[in-house]
Amino acid sequence: MKGYKKIIFILNLVFFFAVFNWMIIQKENTIKNGTLVLLDLYPLDPRSLMQGDYMNLRYEMTRNWNRGDDFVSRGYCIVKKGAKNIAAYDRLQGSNAGLAEDEVAIKYYASSGYVKIGAESFLFEEGQASTYEKAKYGGLRVEESGSAVLVGLYDAEGQKIINNYDIE
Repeated sequence: MKGYKKIIFILNLVFFFAVFNWMIIQKENTIKNGTLVLLDLYPLDPRSLMQGDYMNLRYEMTRNWNRGDDFVSRGYCIVKKGAKNIAAYDRLQGSNAGLAEDEVAIKYYASSGYVKIGAESFLFEEGQASTYEKAKYGGLRVEESGSAVLVGLYDAEGQKIINNYDIE
């Protein structure tokens, strides 16, 4: 019986690392090939004793969504891309089909009273809070399926805010 336990353990470990690496490859592909959209932010508390400095993010367009009886907890937020990749909220829908050329579908879900799109926090190096205070937009890379990855914070002119620790 001991031999079977070892084999099962090793197979589970291989499966875990395969799934983990597949998820990393998916996110890297989104960052590399996804459509860049800039969404208006309203930042929240920028401190965490356990994690260091971070900015808890909420997107301005989600503030006024009517979450009445007909609100679906999962779906797609359709935004229209404008100048400098700045996106404006257009509508919610159940699928990512039927989009115009200037529209991008971003998956959303409602949880704990908030509507979540992409990343909801931005971690940065201790002592760099003043660098990110001028953030106006969250930059998301969105793939055709609607999955989004936060790639940085952007200022009012649509320029990425870069500090000394960025690898770009």
